[in-house]
Amino acid sequence: MPSSPVADAATTPDPLVTEYLRLGLGFDRLERGFVDAYTGDPALKAEVENGPAPDPVRLAERARGLLADLPGTLVAARAEFVGAHLRALECSARKFAGDEVGFVDEVRAYFDVDIEMADPDRYRQAHADLAQALGVPGATGDELRNAYAAHRRVDEVPPERVDECVRTFSGALRERVRSAYPLPDNEIVEFEVVTDKPWSGFNYYLGNYRSRVAINADLTQYMSSLPALIAHEAYPGHHTEHCRKEQLLVGAGQSEQSIFLVNTPQCLMAEGLADHALAAIVGPDWQSWAQEIYADLGLRFDAERAMSVGRATAGLLPVRQDAALMLHDRHADADAVAEHLRRWLLAPEERARQMLRFLTSPLWRAYISTYVEGYRLLEQWLDSAADRAAAFGRLLDEPLIPASLRRELGA
Repeated sequence: MPSSPVADAATTPDPLVTEYLRLGLGFDRLERGFVDAYTGDPALKAEVENGPAPDPVRLAERARGLLADLPGTLVAARAEFVGAHLRALECSARKFAGDEVGFVDEVRAYFDVDIEMADPDRYRQAHADLAQALGVPGATGDELRNAYAAHRRVDEVPPERVDECVRTFSGALRERVRSAYPLPDNEIVEFEVVTDKPWSGFNYYLGNYRSRVAINADLTQYMSSLPALIAHEAYPGHHTEHCRKEQLLVGAGQSEQSIFLVNTPQCLMAEGLADHALAAIVGPDWQSWAQEIYADLGLRFDAERAMSVGRATAGLLPVRQDAALMLHDRHADADAVAEHLRRWLLAPEERARQMLRFLTSPLWRAYISTYVEGYRLLEQWLDSAADRAAAFGRLLDEPLIPASLRRELGA
């Protein structure tokens, strides 16, 4: 039985979008992991996988050619989305080809944001606020570092309880999300513990409303950050966004949403969304909610202390972006950058070196800006909304990009 013209219009991929998908899939041949998720036509993926090895120079040319062909038959919003991602891919291709691209220009091309070093006075104020929160007002240097280390030790999740805590918080958050932002009945997240990774957690979206979330066992998990990690990776963060976009956008024929590519504006939007996820679903004072759950698990969590420390350390958000600028824009050596991280984040040497591993990864070196600038931009946009919950729902459901948010803020 022939399908209706309306159904064909919704399900037949636009030829320009198909070429965008083919281009994006080609990058995974250059660097495995560049395609973070793909839920589109498996035949297209197989064609790219089994074809000739891609030449980055040709990929850059192809990205520029597709940009010149826009908007084609795409409506304005879809054309803007695809165009922003083609510009990011063109820059990535030039980097793979060995072209010299300044780090600030690289970040701008990938994520459509401008970055600069933060004022150290911001960090000094954050340290003063932290000392107050820790009950050692006026403490600096080693005194503050020791007080913070003591706080962190009390805040540790016992290693043998991590799995139980992850599953408990995941279940509690899932209930809230399914009520506020309905998900398909068959959605599921499976958690696994991994080692030897440069990140603390990672969502592998498998398609058909399924995710595998990896938690890095090399890093100590803390009671004050574990709920945010689960919210970030699963409910209502990455997993929830992938599910709703697969259902609402890909299902409506926007096949450009079937691929998620590293070092593109998608990433800045997704990481900003995920970092606001816990406050969006539980509220800004989520620590009191977490305290009750930890109490049911027989763990003591001081919500008031966690709230005060969290407010203070929020001022340290740009430290790791500064470290990336020091490495890749100012060409500081690794030891100087590690010392910067140790000084301002009060991090032990091994933690500073773990951060450096992420910042020096060829694939991930610019990615820290998605957390810093993504959080800032989305915070500003969410704060401007009359209905914050509805605005967060738009982030989950709509193909927004940084330019979209800035345009709305300007209006």
